Amino acid sequence: MSTLFSGQLLFAALVVGSIYVLIALGLNLVFGTMRLLDAAHGDIVMLGAYTSFWLFTLSGMSPLLSMLVAGALSAGFGAAIYYGLFRRLLANTQLSQRLEGNSLLLFFGISIILQNVAALCFDTTPRAYTYLDGIIRFGNVAMTGNRIAVLIIAAVLCAAAFLFLRFHIYGLAIKALIQHRQAAAVVGVNIERIQLLSFAIGFGLAGLAGSLLSMTEQITPFMGFPFTVAGFVTVILGGLGNLTRGMAAGMFLGFVEIYGVALTSPSLHSVLIYGVFIVVLFLQSQGLLGRRPS
Repeated sequence: MSTLFSGQLLFAALVVGSIYVLIALGLNLVFGTMRLLDAAHGDIVMLGAYTSFWLFTLSGMSPLLSMLVAGALSAGFGAAIYYGLFRRLLANTQLSQRLEGNSLLLFFGISIILQNVAALCFDTTPRAYTYLDGIIRFGNVAMTGNRIAVLIIAAVLCAAAFLFLRFHIYGLAIKALIQHRQAAAVVGVNIERIQLLSFAIGFGLAGLAGSLLSMTEQITPFMGFPFTVAGFVTVILGGLGNLTRGMAAGMFLGFVEIYGVALTSPSLHSVLIYGVFIVVLFLQSQGLLGRRPS
């Protein structure tokens, strides 16, 4: 029982939760502004992880720098996907009536393509590198430098996202679009520009999360699906389209995973995530933390 109250578990939960927050924030941006179900979101995480891995392996570039490259490339890929596939889908009145289903199928196809192209280019062998893996002790808590870096960077990105959504004109426009699409258009919000921005930011955050993960975990072409699932669970727990409460839900899921595994078994990892998800939906159909988008 003393293990459950240790700082070691608390630190691990904060690191995992911060990654889930970044992934879910990007996923929620895409869904909240356009009602698109991004089933390929975890595969963007995978691409970001491979970007940092290869830049570190081939040129020795620090992942603390290559994460910017991974984020920019992922954002550019998101913009290309928006213009190539979803701009026309969103503009078509007939197709927009089945938007969630159509987008789920399109993103699922993108996911399969990305996984197989990555497997063809990089093969399926798990890859990893060591960076900032020295042990740092705070009292009885042993932390690796890379996990401390992940936690700090994720916290800074979440704070920046919160401030952007609350104070920046484009952040306010994103929130307006999430709350009421027609009303946002009436008051002068450029819907297409905000949709493109949401795609770019959402995909960019996923790429950044993948880059951070590459410092602490092995990467493979098929690593993305569990993160897609965790992202969707987090989004549902926080409320669909609810960005700020989705951040809290991501941290909550990280605590459930770490403390649940400590109490049970690592083999029950997925059972814990799905179990909490189902229980919360039974108790509160609009999400764990409320009904109102924000």
